[in-house]
Amino acid sequence: MEQHLVEAISDGVATLTLNRPDRLNALSTPIMEGLLEALPRLAVDRRVGVIVLTGAGRGFCAGGDVKRMAEEPDERSAPDAVARLRGRMEISRLLHELPKPTIAMVNGPAAGAGMALALACDLRFAGESARFITAFARVGFSGDFGGSYFLSKLVGTAKARELYYTAEPIDATRALAFGVVNRVIPDASLVETTMDFARKLARGPRIALGLMKRNFNAAEHASLSELLDLEAQGQVETGRTEDHKEAAYAFVEKRAPVFAGR
Repeated sequence: MEQHLVEAISDGVATLTLNRPDRLNALSTPIMEGLLEALPRLAVDRRVGVIVLTGAGRGFCAGGDVKRMAEEPDERSAPDAVARLRGRMEISRLLHELPKPTIAMVNGPAAGAGMALALACDLRFAGESARFITAFARVGFSGDFGGSYFLSKLVGTAKARELYYTAEPIDATRALAFGVVNRVIPDASLVETTMDFARKLARGPRIALGLMKRNFNAAEHASLSELLDLEAQGQVETGRTEDHKEAAYAFVEKRAPVFAGR
């Protein structure tokens, strides 16, 4: 049986590969159920410091499987359909909130829910051939998987609305200019560059990185006073870790620190 989600762990990095290249990695039930199982597990796996999400073949993710939707219309009641979809959309929340950096390695098209999953990650590294398209308007949908939330945060509400209303594709260069991606990398170097970066993060102070992520997530909605309280708590907490002590000794001894994630 074809494995729709491939997981690999190496050098502190967990790579989750959407594996339906014949459908541009359109989201299938096994992919979504696999992500819902893998992400909470990897969040507490001490071997893992960083999670990379990518797609097999020539695309990142085409979003929902529109061909399957046409062939097999959803005949559930509206409440049942909403509940089922909402449960699957937890994938985006997990990518955004789990206490480890998440990176979308975007190779080729990222459309609809596929684009939303990339946006849910902390960072996006795009190959030169990457393309981003909200896509929902093209098939008469309003959008899911948190894309409207994440895109508004990245590009502002006016540009996000334009990209949703028009379903205008943007290439990697424009995505970089808009702030949708962090880096654009030659296709031939995308995997090597992204994985080198991910391994470097995985060797970092993992507790501190997790609390940095918590701070930035809180900054999306908290008041300044609330964020200052959170930062003070995290700063004291990280100041009592072995990683901080190691970094302080390394600074005095003029050497690179070796972090243990404790």
